[in-house]
Amino acid sequence: MTDLDVRINELWEARETLDGSDAGARAVVDEAIDALDRGVARVAELGPDGEVIVHEWCKQAILLNFKFAQMATIELGPFEYADKIPLKTGYREIGVRVVPGASARRGAYLAPGVVMMPSYVNIGAHVGENTMVDTWATVGSCAQIGRNVHLSGGVGIGGVLEPPQAAPVIVGDECLIGSRCIVAEGAIVGEGSVLGAGCILTGSIPVIDAATGEELGRGRVPSWSVAVTAMRAKSFPGGEFGLPCVLVIKRLAEGERHDKSALNQVLREHGATV
Repeated sequence: MTDLDVRINELWEARETLDGSDAGARAVVDEAIDALDRGVARVAELGPDGEVIVHEWCKQAILLNFKFAQMATIELGPFEYADKIPLKTGYREIGVRVVPGASARRGAYLAPGVVMMPSYVNIGAHVGENTMVDTWATVGSCAQIGRNVHLSGGVGIGGVLEPPQAAPVIVGDECLIGSRCIVAEGAIVGEGSVLGAGCILTGSIPVIDAATGEELGRGRVPSWSVAVTAMRAKSFPGGEFGLPCVLVIKRLAEGERHDKSALNQVLREHGATV
């Protein structure tokens, strides 16, 4: 992708003077969006040290795509849409199951085995093999979702486009994200982890070890953990108030499969559910 990287960077540097009718520039941007759509390029990934690597040129391509694209009417059966970005097509050929009411934009990658219940996946997102995007779940722009993940009903995975260097949400392989969870602002859910229903995890939310009271960091749930939403007391001039945090209540053995009944028992003991 190095050559495409260079060409997109050149267009980005000249974006203020680009003409929307420039067919050559349009073709380069289309090539980049197609690479994202097929999964041969991706906006971000975790490096060997666990830090997020953002491929800024992919975001630049998406932003340039919005600059070039024109509003159009999209008709699907009885439904009509007005948008700049066409919807993704060809699901059967790529081995993705899409239930009526679900949609994804072109430029989002859905790997073979993905199942989309009535839900939405935005441009630049990357969804790994055999992942379930359950009813009314949303995967925001550029979010990176791993393999064998279950995004339960109503989960909101936040998106980010600007600035191009901003890290998107990353959910690792084998994760279970409980109903109505919100994961946003570049938060990371480590491989194999479980978030109990209603968890709010953003880049600024403290993650605390229930066994020690130690703050493990902000916006990042460690791999192979079971975590729930919680509150911690904080004193202000006006009194003491509870502020949200995420509490790690159990550590799983690496590679341990999620036993739903066992997980529910663990969560029930802490007044939470999946």
